[in-house]
Amino acid sequence: MSTNITKSIEPSKQSIDNSSRNNFSKEVKLFFEEITDLTRFTLLFFKEVFKPRYEFNEVLKQSYLTGYKSFPLVAVTGFILGIVMTIQSRPTLEEFGAASLLPSMVAVSIVRELGPAITSMIFAGKVGSGIGAELASMKVTEQIDAMEVSGINPFKYLVVTRIVACTLMLPLLVIAGDAISLYGAYLAINLKGSVSFQLFFLKVFQSLDFSDVFPSFIKTFFFGFAIGLIACYKGYNSNSGTEGVGRSANYAVVFGLLSVFILDVIAVQITSLLI
Repeated sequence: MSTNITKSIEPSKQSIDNSSRNNFSKEVKLFFEEITDLTRFTLLFFKEVFKPRYEFNEVLKQSYLTGYKSFPLVAVTGFILGIVMTIQSRPTLEEFGAASLLPSMVAVSIVRELGPAITSMIFAGKVGSGIGAELASMKVTEQIDAMEVSGINPFKYLVVTRIVACTLMLPLLVIAGDAISLYGAYLAINLKGSVSFQLFFLKVFQSLDFSDVFPSFIKTFFFGFAIGLIACYKGYNSNSGTEGVGRSANYAVVFGLLSVFILDVIAVQITSLLI
């Protein structure tokens, strides 16, 4: 009796193992198909971005929507970041008698890493989800197909303009966010002391080198490009009806943030090798 039971269990285990292997192979296949489609999408962007006719008016409109409309959220986040960084760092520096180094430490931390990273995360959450949902809804309602019938290049009008706007606007938002963060740090320092505005920013600029500012500024162009590219890719290739709209917005944020983290690691490694 026991041998019959074990014989019946063994085929079920084999079937489970086979199904798990099949599922794993399917996931790997889908992953490489996704990478291939994204690569084609990227190459098509570089092909269309330099080809006339140029949609300057649409680029300006998208720059306003992605840049100016995102500024209040970036400003509030940057201001809070500067205050929190200063308040949390002060006790540790005071233990070592290095409270005078607080402006320099906060400035280097914000300009080098925290400012670009936090601003890019806010940008991916707000702009990336908006672009993904907008293009997905246009795909579902067949507006993209209607543009093709009308003789308009939907890829150039919808995708290229949004990616260019994201690439140009995120560095400007990072600069503004860093400045507001440093001002928040100045206010936080004066909560338990008295430091003049001129002295604070004199220490800030003395602590910052070209190797601190330039790499952190350049990498924000790549962050903006990656966020815009992934959001447009997910929205432009959406399917599954209305469910695809929410899925595209979700994937645009998740993979946009993941791309920012990966690019940030690569940028830090390149900077450490070159500088």
